[in-house]
Amino acid sequence: MSSAIPSVHPGRVRVLKQALGPSDQKLVGPVVYWMFRDQRLRDNWALIHAVDQANKSNVPVAIAFNLFDQFKGAKARQFGFMLRGLQKLYFDLQERLSIPFFLFQGEAVDTIPNFLRECEASLLVTDFSPLREVRQWKDELCKRVSESVSIHEVDAHNIVPVWLASDKLEYSARTIRGKINKQLPEYLIDFPKLDPPKKEWVSSSGSVDWGDLIADVLRKGAEVPELEWCEPGEQAAMEVLMGDKKGFLTTRLKNYSSDRNNPMKPKALSGLSPYLHFGQISAQRCALEARKVRKLYPQAVDVFLEELIVRRELADNFCFYQPHYDSLQGAWEWARKTLTDHTSDKREHVYTRKQLEKAQTVDPLWNASQLEMVHYGKMHGFMRMYWAKKILEWTSGPEEAIATSIYLNDKYQIDGRDPNGYVGCMWSICGVHDQGWRERPVFGKIRYMNFAGCKRKFDVDGYIAYVKRVVGECKKRKAQALIDDTKAKLLHS
Repeated sequence: MSSAIPSVHPGRVRVLKQALGPSDQKLVGPVVYWMFRDQRLRDNWALIHAVDQANKSNVPVAIAFNLFDQFKGAKARQFGFMLRGLQKLYFDLQERLSIPFFLFQGEAVDTIPNFLRECEASLLVTDFSPLREVRQWKDELCKRVSESVSIHEVDAHNIVPVWLASDKLEYSARTIRGKINKQLPEYLIDFPKLDPPKKEWVSSSGSVDWGDLIADVLRKGAEVPELEWCEPGEQAAMEVLMGDKKGFLTTRLKNYSSDRNNPMKPKALSGLSPYLHFGQISAQRCALEARKVRKLYPQAVDVFLEELIVRRELADNFCFYQPHYDSLQGAWEWARKTLTDHTSDKREHVYTRKQLEKAQTVDPLWNASQLEMVHYGKMHGFMRMYWAKKILEWTSGPEEAIATSIYLNDKYQIDGRDPNGYVGCMWSICGVHDQGWRERPVFGKIRYMNFAGCKRKFDVDGYIAYVKRVVGECKKRKAQALIDDTKAKLLHS
């Protein structure tokens, strides 16, 4: 292979499986990038690595995406957003990079090895996810693909690759912060320009009937409908970050440090989480652009970078090194003990999952936060802490509380099924990345939150009224959409 300096830092790449023969041997067959977590063309280290490897051996490259019928309870809300973003990526890809895109449906452990065999690929590049299902699929792929195929995993999601940021489960932000900051100069760098691969893919490109595919997904997941307030795709993501009218860094950044924990000021938040979750924007791009404006608002930028880099990477660290990241087994020993000691404590109210889902509790603030999530698809971060802690207070014990909060979070949040979501629920219910506090009934030593505390912090009545308005508007739009849909069907019948 050529001795040119690679575009991608070698620390960002893990070899999951090495093909038989010398490791510096040229690739004979194509490179396939199995895109999963990082669904973008710009600023994507996994795609850059795939093209680099293909160019070094003068072989073509393709992108493969596997669509699962059911991924951890995702509905029309999440699948619709993802597929509409991928549709834009598909056309952008043909126009800009002339790389074919193949979309498969079914089990990735079947579809990906079959495709590698058909196109006689020599290298599979995958992006990184700490979630157990994805890691199990990759383990299985290593067993199922031919001995002539290598598999490389690239952390294109974190700025400092998760396996280099730390080699162990970290206790808190305090213990990982220094380790990440020490490596940022090496990893928080500009991206190289990505040009079309030298060698073109000769066989036919995958054709995708996006209209039918999206309609099918929307029908199957209609129980949780799509959202209108966040437009999917890379272009839309950059608009949220840098747009002239409502861009976070261009028009809303200055109040971030003071207002981000106030549920009455949702516009103070970046609004980037759907795009970061689906990989439609790179956290590294967000950090590079934020650094450019640090002189204007140093405090706001520092707080934003702490959330974007340290807290996000801490969540990935937890899910990567703690196999029980979504159950009581994943809590620290002190938390498990205190929660177990208080499981039989008398609860003032106990609600079923259905009652919680329908926001049928005695607490109007909790009901508002649940309704905001169900209808708007996003709950304010401060409210999510209160929401999860109340679920601990109102269910039979911590196991049920964790399962219920994760079920609701993954079903309704546009950014559900994410390390940040699991860690958010585990922080609230199991004290993960937190410390022990004064002991009290039900909670034990887990940090306590209550209605009175929220009232001191922000305008609770104002928030409840705000959610009422949001829910009313969502219901109105839904009703109008049904009317329009019925009219369209009558016209075509």
